[in-house]
Amino acid sequence: MAASVNSFSNATSSDAPRSASRSIIRFRNERWQTGAVLTDHIGLDGEPAPVCQRSFLKRMEERLARRGLTLRASFENEFSLATRVEGRYVPIDSALCFSTIAATASQDYVDELAAALEAQEIVLEQYYAELGHGQQEISTGHAPALRAADEQILVRETIRGVATHQGLVASLAPKPWPDNAGNGAHVHFSLWEGERNRFHDGSAPDLLSGEARSFIAGVLAHLPALCGLTAPSFNSYHRIVPQYWAGAFTCWGHDNREAPVRVASVFRGLEEASTNAELKACDASCNPYLALGGLIAAGLDGLERGLEPPDPVEVDPATIPEDERARRGINRLPATQEEALEALAGDDLLVDALGPVLAESYLAVRRSEWAAYSAGDAAFEQQGHFEKY
Repeated sequence: MAASVNSFSNATSSDAPRSASRSIIRFRNERWQTGAVLTDHIGLDGEPAPVCQRSFLKRMEERLARRGLTLRASFENEFSLATRVEGRYVPIDSALCFSTIAATASQDYVDELAAALEAQEIVLEQYYAELGHGQQEISTGHAPALRAADEQILVRETIRGVATHQGLVASLAPKPWPDNAGNGAHVHFSLWEGERNRFHDGSAPDLLSGEARSFIAGVLAHLPALCGLTAPSFNSYHRIVPQYWAGAFTCWGHDNREAPVRVASVFRGLEEASTNAELKACDASCNPYLALGGLIAAGLDGLERGLEPPDPVEVDPATIPEDERARRGINRLPATQEEALEALAGDDLLVDALGPVLAESYLAVRRSEWAAYSAGDAAFEQQGHFEKY
């Protein structure tokens, strides 16, 4: 039996790597007699439907390819494991950050999740208990943008499916509990030309190339609007707040966890392979095809215009005096879903990249969410996001 999921907030699409498609169907048939099929939206004329989110990412990849470049990306997902107790979601542990006690509490779940990902030929790079109670973090291998988005769909489904199989609930909601840590889906990204990482420059003090700097500058120039694609839910803006390692101000920095765009330290002996930037203002309520497509469109603008990023911010931007932040252009990112969607609607470059049909339909769906959750209370918001994501 095959299942297809098509929505702006949780899309499933086609042309996934063939091995991954075959593997997930084989794995699920053995365990639960179900499978997942990844599909494109195609019109009756055989052409990609204007509303197809996956075709949008393909178009952005084609634009990069004309410059001889490929975006490689990986998602670093945080999620919360819980049990249901009298109708409430209760974290599976209450241990400290990175605790072996927390890891032990979820050991059976981790073993089954790792086996499920291996069966789908999805590379599991690292897994550990994170900051919040019941919070886990999983990192998978980087891949060309389309495959990375496809795998993000499968990873999310597998995280939740394995939890259900074990009588648990796994939520990737950005803020699953008001008083607990938020869940991000950070995107690590770099540009490649064949086997050469074009983000890497061995002669630069920070090993970051001019192309990388221009791409980052483009991302920063469109970041408030990009948040409408990468952090698009009502719940997202309870996570993107200052001093919570989510990146609440428009800036970039080296290993600065309070910057929404962070240039991570490289691995010794793998300097070129590991040179990348991380977008922290992203969570798993996003459609990965739209998030990565928007990231490419913004970065390409930086490349095409030869933009230079502002000076890096190497401290918590919230500690910089407000007048200095204003002078340096370190502005607050949208504080609500409504603000992010307004920024997206006003960004001609991203709207044009999406196309009128996709842009208008996406904004209509997300604005309807804003209206619904604005009219509800905190309990309604949690119920609507905890199991939805």
